[in-house]
Amino acid sequence: MDSGGTMTLAFEFEALQALADPNAVFDGARQWTEYVGVLSDEPTYVVTNFTRKRRLRQDFFSGPRGVDESLDNVRDQFDTDRHVFIGTSEDDRETAERHGWEYLSIEEAAEFAEWELSEDSKEDPFEGETRDDWP
Repeated sequence: MDSGGTMTLAFEFEALQALADPNAVFDGARQWTEYVGVLSDEPTYVVTNFTRKRRLRQDFFSGPRGVDESLDNVRDQFDTDRHVFIGTSEDDRETAERHGWEYLSIEEAAEFAEWELSEDSKEDPFEGETRDDWP
C-alpha cells in the first residue's frame, strides 16, 4: 500500500464492528487522513445507532445507498490522492477494486496502524437497551 499523499478512508460496517475501540481508531486516523467514514449495505438506522453510541464523527456514510454506489459517490465527492476501503471479505476486496479503491482487510489495517481488534466483533442489537414500560 502506498503511504503518500492525501487519503479518504472508508470502513465497511463489519470491519468497524471488529475494532475494540472504533472511537480511538477514528480519532487516530484523522491524524493521517483527510476523510473517514463508514459504508454498509445495512439499513441506515443500524449504522447510525452504532456510530452514535460510540460518538464516531464520520465525514460520510452510505445512508440508503449500498457499498457499491457509495464507493463511487465518495470517490467523486472527496478528491484525495488515495481512497482506501477496509473490509472483511474477498467480496469487499473485489468491490473495492471494481470501483478503483485500494483495499485492506481489517486484520492488515489493524496490524499496520496498531489497532486492537475486538474479541467479540458481533454487535448485540439489544446491548444497553432497557425498557421501563415493559411488564
